[in-house]
Amino acid sequence: MERDVWDVIIAGGGPAGLSAALMLGRARRRVLVIDAGSPRNRFAAHMHGVLGQEGVAPGAFLERGRAEAAAYGVEFAAGTVELVERMPHGVRVIDSDGTLRFARALIAATGLRDELPDIPGLAERWGVTVLHCPYCHGWEVRDQHLGVLTTSPMGLHQAELVRQWSDRVTVFTAGLGDVASETEQRLRARGIRLEPAPVTEVLGEGTAIAAVRLGDGRDVPVDAIFTAGAPRPHEDFLAPLDLAREESPFGSFLAVDAMGRTSDERIWAVGNIANPAANVPLSIGAGSLAGAGVNAALVTWDFDAAVHDPTAWPQVAPADFWEERYAASDRVWSGRVNRVLADIAAGLAPGRALDLGCGEGADVVWLARHGWNATGIDISPTAIARATAAAETTGTAPGRARFLAADLAALPDGEYDLVSASFLHSPVALARDGILRRASALVAPGGHLLITSHAALPPWADASAHHQHRFLSPAEELAQLELDPQRWDVLHAETRTRETSGPDGVPATLDDVVVLVRRR
Repeated sequence: MERDVWDVIIAGGGPAGLSAALMLGRARRRVLVIDAGSPRNRFAAHMHGVLGQEGVAPGAFLERGRAEAAAYGVEFAAGTVELVERMPHGVRVIDSDGTLRFARALIAATGLRDELPDIPGLAERWGVTVLHCPYCHGWEVRDQHLGVLTTSPMGLHQAELVRQWSDRVTVFTAGLGDVASETEQRLRARGIRLEPAPVTEVLGEGTAIAAVRLGDGRDVPVDAIFTAGAPRPHEDFLAPLDLAREESPFGSFLAVDAMGRTSDERIWAVGNIANPAANVPLSIGAGSLAGAGVNAALVTWDFDAAVHDPTAWPQVAPADFWEERYAASDRVWSGRVNRVLADIAAGLAPGRALDLGCGEGADVVWLARHGWNATGIDISPTAIARATAAAETTGTAPGRARFLAADLAALPDGEYDLVSASFLHSPVALARDGILRRASALVAPGGHLLITSHAALPPWADASAHHQHRFLSPAEELAQLELDPQRWDVLHAETRTRETSGPDGVPATLDDVVVLVRRR
């Protein structure tokens, strides 16, 4: 389930979605793009009017965009988003194969489909000789005999535009009904021919157009047709959220602000799903703005959580936190060996030992003084310096105890007869489970892995002042190791109670989780 939690899920991998993904990937966000591979312009062989990408095939453009986003860690999944549900701090997303995913924010960039008039021969030529945008395709059909098939009053504007690319233009006006005399006069003033009879069929070999057949039986020669299908945004997956909408000349669309944010603070909509008139450059720009806007929102939420949420991890690197803690006092720990380690190690034949998060070295020194060749590793140089001094002052045999200041993710090579981790907890985020799994791989055959951890906060600790850490049970501690039962024996997985004294000297009891496993 961890792999299904994302900063942002982007529904749709067209120009808008990929542009947003690129911005968010560069902002170091964990981003998933769910895409069906069916962009609106897939019917066209080439894109035009896209600066720096003039004449590039839509598929090649998207392939390059995916590669650019992937270079910044953006991931992709094939399919469609079927449902989005609001959660307390984000959204739940269900895709076409039933996979559940969670995200802190969602960008809808699923575009739209063009619903064309039901005229034989029209849809088959869409994007080739049946066109919708003169800026995208006008140059390629310049000076040819162009037809404009009107479907709404917007068709009149399209007719005037098309005249810029050819002086042979025929407008089929049946989709408008009666045309006002002043409109007819305006169009005819620039040599545009009007045909009121409905178009019943588009004629020609393959994708070429020879003529259109009218309802009265006449054939009118044209070389290409411009028309506007009814825009149908791919937005059904958002319907249960009841997002605010606004009316436009193209119909009802999601209402968004300048950054693409909808009426839900966790959801953005960009590209043709929100703006049917957006071409590729506009969609790229809208996606870029939305990506920046989503990242800004995430930044705000992160800071709000850090200030107000007592369960949030402090935003400090573990190495910095622990070095500051050790450097701030003369001694952090008691200098006494961990009793569980001493009891168990006393029953083992001495060999090579590795102690993770060794702190000021008490456990390593004890092991060395009892015949072990022991290595301690800690992320604090100050702790390691104190551990080294402790080994020298206690008369530990030279070479028996050594200490390394290093990231716990970079464990020393070799095999060890005992690998131990005593109270490897941290008030700042630490990849503890990964560290312990890597450590288990260093245990020699017949060797032991010993983990001692708190079962709960000490009774004197102020839980309200710290991250509310969830301590693992013995079974959970064991499960996190992901050990192969064919290769490991579990000797202990239990909770032990011990007597101790608090900082004020008052007697108290503590519960420790003890896990001891042996490699076969």
